[in-house]
Amino acid sequence: MPVIGFLNAGAPGERAEFVTAFRRGLSEVGFVESQNVAIEYRWAEGQYDKLPELAADLVRREVAVIVATGGPGPALAAKAVTATIPIVFTGGGDPVQHGLVASLSRPGGNATGIVNISSELEPKRLELLHEMVPATSVVGVLANPEFQDTETQLRDLQKAALTLGLQLHIEKASTPRDLDGAFAAFINQRVGAVLVCNDAMFVTRREQLAALAARHRLPAMYIVREFVAVGGLMSYGPNFPDGYRKAGVYAGLILKGTKPADLPVQQPTKFDLAINLKTAKALGLTVPLTLQASADEVIE
Repeated sequence: MPVIGFLNAGAPGERAEFVTAFRRGLSEVGFVESQNVAIEYRWAEGQYDKLPELAADLVRREVAVIVATGGPGPALAAKAVTATIPIVFTGGGDPVQHGLVASLSRPGGNATGIVNISSELEPKRLELLHEMVPATSVVGVLANPEFQDTETQLRDLQKAALTLGLQLHIEKASTPRDLDGAFAAFINQRVGAVLVCNDAMFVTRREQLAALAARHRLPAMYIVREFVAVGGLMSYGPNFPDGYRKAGVYAGLILKGTKPADLPVQQPTKFDLAINLKTAKALGLTVPLTLQASADEVIE
């Protein structure tokens, strides 16, 4: 029975929906866990420094393919420890710039995957948040300094803020323990809203983040609808579960003999805006009709 190594930057309990989608993709090409394929799971639980050893452990296990998910960190960790075991990645950032593939259409090496294009959407998220709370002139930004694309995220956000006439107050959090302090700093700086940047640890702690925003009565923008489902105000981004499903399809095709170099890197073509009207009401916000009309999902 072939073995897939599943490497993720997050935690298992918070990624159940994504893992289910991954298994669904595997089943689409004929593989069912525990029947004709085994999966070895390795979770960094938001601690990026654990990824190199977790990836090395999968190589020692001699897995047939490594599925590296939850941002560029897992893929880079896997790429650093093997040039022969096929790697299927999901996550944001530019895989060419990160050195994972030669090009999107012709990956060229032992890696391919699904680019979620999330970090690149930060300026659009800021624009949508500004549309939700137009009277706000100071926006708090929560970023993880350990995330590979943080510098790019913040640079793009600063440019967008200049265009929108907004001032940004940036707080950095690399562990769940940092989140309370970050929101306390936002209150001290009198920010009127918060943008939570793309990061695996933040997705893992989405319930905590939504609760902090509610407690401090701060309108907040997040990266995926999973935040909105647990009480977050709004999100804009790709459909993460569908990216995991596609990664499952690719992993199955590789198990059947297809080379990663022959599988082009896929990119999403649609991004979803989700709004929680119940949360907006609790914050005393009136959601503009233009936003409601353009939303792909409205939770009432």
